[in-house]
Amino acid sequence: MITLQNRCFDEIEIGDYAGIQHTLAMRDIQLFATVAGDFNPTHLEAAFASNAGFSGATAPGMWLGAQVSGILGSQLPGPGTVYAGQSLQFHTAAILGDTLEISITVREKFPEDHIISFDCLCLNQHGQTIMTGVAKVVAPTEKITLVRPDAGLVSVQTHNAFELLLERCDKLPTFSAAIAHPCDESSLKVAIDAAAQGLLQPILVGPKNKILAVAEQYGLNIAGLRIEDVPHSHAAASRAVELVTSGEALILMKGSLHTDELMSAVVKSSLRTERRISHVFIMDVPTYHKTLLVTDAAINIYPDLLDKLDICQNAIDLAHVLGIAKPKVAILSAVETINPKILSTLDAASLCKMSDRGQITGATLDGPLALDNAISFESARIKKIESIVAGDADILLVPDLEAGNILAKQLTFMSNADAAGIVLGARVPIILTSRADNDRTKLASCAIACIITNAHNSPPPC
Repeated sequence: MITLQNRCFDEIEIGDYAGIQHTLAMRDIQLFATVAGDFNPTHLEAAFASNAGFSGATAPGMWLGAQVSGILGSQLPGPGTVYAGQSLQFHTAAILGDTLEISITVREKFPEDHIISFDCLCLNQHGQTIMTGVAKVVAPTEKITLVRPDAGLVSVQTHNAFELLLERCDKLPTFSAAIAHPCDESSLKVAIDAAAQGLLQPILVGPKNKILAVAEQYGLNIAGLRIEDVPHSHAAASRAVELVTSGEALILMKGSLHTDELMSAVVKSSLRTERRISHVFIMDVPTYHKTLLVTDAAINIYPDLLDKLDICQNAIDLAHVLGIAKPKVAILSAVETINPKILSTLDAASLCKMSDRGQITGATLDGPLALDNAISFESARIKKIESIVAGDADILLVPDLEAGNILAKQLTFMSNADAAGIVLGARVPIILTSRADNDRTKLASCAIACIITNAHNSPPPC
């Protein structure tokens, strides 16, 4: 608990001083933008600020004014202070990363109204004057000591993991993709957007009249995109798979048909390998400290132990392609101890031993782990779980589709996560998108497919 104590008008003398030192971080700027509605890109985007002549993103001037307010309300005079006025001048910009000294010094006192004026000053780490000014307050006349009130928990939630994936694709070739039945706005638009981004060269497979009608209805420009005309969604799934098996396309993508319809065509074709086909959600969770992979939440309903072996290895291989050299796999259950009545705990223990024996490679496994101790160091500490995976998992291997689907949707809709999706275990990556996905996650799914395709088609290192 932090205790605040004010200084009454009569206790304050000319020349009294209070101040703070603070290093300007992007979260300061983001919080201020959210509260004030000030989304000036000079403050939020380094490239825009650079074009405006600054060496980095800049603090809003009134963010500095808010720091003065914080000193007045919490330090001098402290609790009970009432603002009467403020006048500030800004001499140069505070740049992201600057260490700022912000201070107030008593300038004048007016006993008849208990008003005090303060000189305000902000300097950066180089001693440059950023801001000067005067603030006037009505100082308290009664002593107040209190525990600092709870103003509510505030967090800055940002998404940048998928932007980094898209940046990786800037250096990759554009890959051809067969899109099965893109006959609604969502699936047709992502094809157009992916082409515009240079990610994919889409081949639209479906009833031509339907595709053209959707494009006209929603004002989507599909000029220049190849259309493979087939009569219905079943035929679209079969033809899209044929295009991939023949090598005309290197990526398969689901349009507005059901997942089962597309996957049925896949499993009947030569795209199938000895590996079990499985799905991975690649999740950008603002409240977690790194990208999180969740598997399998879309394909295998009740996987057995050998299914989970393949599901696990598919996710590990994806993690490697994404740049995670030795991913940490948390095998989830309802508890973190082995219980013969809970089959998922037995599977978890077996998978860990399979890893020890080299049946699963390229990762560190631990399980069973409950979700809390898989992603929370504190939970693992409290439960005395000693594990390099606990609290730091890269991959969450769920017990079954129901658990995985609920977890992924909870993270998406209650934790504001972005979830890209990819199907693995076939000879090519298969992109699954949902109408509920935003444009960022749809493009991220395409980017992941491109990264996988590039890895599969690149010569092995010497």
